Amino acid sequence: MSALDFASSPINQSLTPERKIELYTQMVRIRRFEQVALANYQKPGRMGGFLHLYIGQESVAVGTLSLCGENDHNITAYRCHAHALASGMNMNECMAELFGKQSGCSKGKGGSMHFFAPDKNFWGGHGIVAGQTPLGLGLAYGLKYLGKKGAALCYLGDGAVNQGAYHESLNLASLFELPVIYVIENNGYSMGTSQQRSSAYTGCLAQRAEGYGIEWDVIDGSDIYEVRAKTQIAMDRAKNESKPTILEIDTYRYYGHSVADANASKYRTPEEIQNYKSNHDPIAVFRRKLIDEAILTDEKADEISKAANVEAAQSVKFAEEAPAPTIADISTDVYWETDNNTEASKIGHHFFA
Repeated sequence: MSALDFASSPINQSLTPERKIELYTQMVRIRRFEQVALANYQKPGRMGGFLHLYIGQESVAVGTLSLCGENDHNITAYRCHAHALASGMNMNECMAELFGKQSGCSKGKGGSMHFFAPDKNFWGGHGIVAGQTPLGLGLAYGLKYLGKKGAALCYLGDGAVNQGAYHESLNLASLFELPVIYVIENNGYSMGTSQQRSSAYTGCLAQRAEGYGIEWDVIDGSDIYEVRAKTQIAMDRAKNESKPTILEIDTYRYYGHSVADANASKYRTPEEIQNYKSNHDPIAVFRRKLIDEAILTDEKADEISKAANVEAAQSVKFAEEAPAPTIADISTDVYWETDNNTEASKIGHHFFA
């Protein structure tokens, strides 16, 4: 199917011009948020922990999550800023979390790798490689158990496909016929190790699905139309047949595995990085498509970028002025029973008194 066909697929034909501008704006907002976060992370004493940037991959989170409805849920790994923002979280609560503040989405306790918004069906970033894959399976099991027509989108990197928890999850997803969609965000590198050196495969990583009797597909992650068109097929399969899918979305990250990745410019050539920026950048690709469709102008695109910059800068100000967690906060959000003073909290022993 050609790029033109993806644009004319039913799910993309249903997009209004206004909705297309919204999707483009989401992608720009994610990039500006992370660019501003990076600038502040590099200043001493402002943020703790790691910072895994999504810059270059924006169309994957925005494209897939744009298809979600009331009973659809999503969960991802530690490169989670984009999924959080695309799920409807605002920059203030996300930036405050990076700054470790009480008003952060995880009350300043999670940091970059652990954004959460259960009220928006976003079940978090997770720091353990592939640790989210059985949890995504559980979300799908819950949907089927409760008789709800929905799908659980579970994102993982190409390095996570070799973890045992992922394969155990695929086995159960197939056996129990669960509506889970595993989205492999394949940016080509498992930390600093190329896919060719880290994974054994024939055609692609998603093809391993055949060993479990699961449907699969490969997607060009630079084209949001293709992302939406092919993901919608998996969403329909999950909702109408209660069957899983593995989607491998080819994408690329401009920066290292994390900001602490000192060798990011050594295991990839400058030419490789520049080629992706010049020819496959998802925001630039979508911008050109929308201009060709006479939906967007260069002037409007520049306005969107400037507004996103202002929003990101304001989120830093919010985070700077937000209160830090108190010492007493260290004992909350540990046991649900204790926080909610349930009967169970009155028996047994706890590690704090």
